[in-house]
Amino acid sequence: MNNLVRKLLPAFLMLSGLNVSAQTNGRDFSAVDAYVQSLGSMDSLGMASINNVVSKKFSDKIDRARAIYYWIAHHIKYDVKAARTNNTAKNTPTEVLLNRSAVGIGFASLFQDMCSSADIRCLTVDGFVKNNTDQIGDKDVEINHSWAVVQLGQSPEDWYYVDPAFGSGYADDDLKEFTPYYTDAYFFTEKETFNLQHFPDNEAWKLGSAPKNKKDFFDMPVVKVAAMELGIKKMSPNDGIIKTKAKKGVKFSFRLNSASDITKVELGMGEKKKYKQVQIPFSNSGNMLSFTYSFDVENSYPVRVFVNGKEFISYYVEVE
Repeated sequence: MNNLVRKLLPAFLMLSGLNVSAQTNGRDFSAVDAYVQSLGSMDSLGMASINNVVSKKFSDKIDRARAIYYWIAHHIKYDVKAARTNNTAKNTPTEVLLNRSAVGIGFASLFQDMCSSADIRCLTVDGFVKNNTDQIGDKDVEINHSWAVVQLGQSPEDWYYVDPAFGSGYADDDLKEFTPYYTDAYFFTEKETFNLQHFPDNEAWKLGSAPKNKKDFFDMPVVKVAAMELGIKKMSPNDGIIKTKAKKGVKFSFRLNSASDITKVELGMGEKKKYKQVQIPFSNSGNMLSFTYSFDVENSYPVRVFVNGKEFISYYVEVE
């Protein structure tokens, strides 16, 4: 094992441009992450060998699951072309490792298989996410994403959400471009936070506090990666479509794990040539982010909230 690991060590230990916080719910995974990072992509190995090198080093099941998540999120690319057409072909674990790309079901299936080989009970969940404001209020969206549930005990309190696809980066609203961006936000995500961005097709897999039904989920705004990283819990307005009058202030507030590190909030309004982005004053007292904004242009258009330069949440505003 040690000889194999030494042969696989890349010449560098840090992957540039990636966010590596190594913290999830207060647990420090920096040692696990550093070890897996040192292994590189292991292109010439099959799943059994990769899984053996990645996870068998750790006796703790959570550390094993973390190692698997970290490796997959760094070395499998999200296939936006297939996602755009909801094409789930070539997404078996074997095909994903061969092609090093997948949609949500491929990421989740590979994660499940690697967890099973590491003696971790894990199941794949199919369901729904919103990619853009056009989907707000849409009742006919077909299943368009998959994630995993790690089961560390018999009770649902011991079951945890994992989404290695979203942990690997993010796509634009039209699913045409993918930006590699590793984040811890989708490993053992707090359930209340996860459920604001994901909704299962089988509601038996709705863990913790969540929207009542699919309709309620699609009526909400579009939650983005920055909100997940900040641990969003509640949002106001809770409706994804905001109806207001010109020059009348709309109050926004978001309950987060912590808002103390927020230094800049911006609003992006409109589309294409009419798009504009402005920085706005805000309050970030305790675990609340809040601000008020008056929309001047009488029209209907998407509104994106950016926090510290990252897309946080999106609404569709109808201004009379």
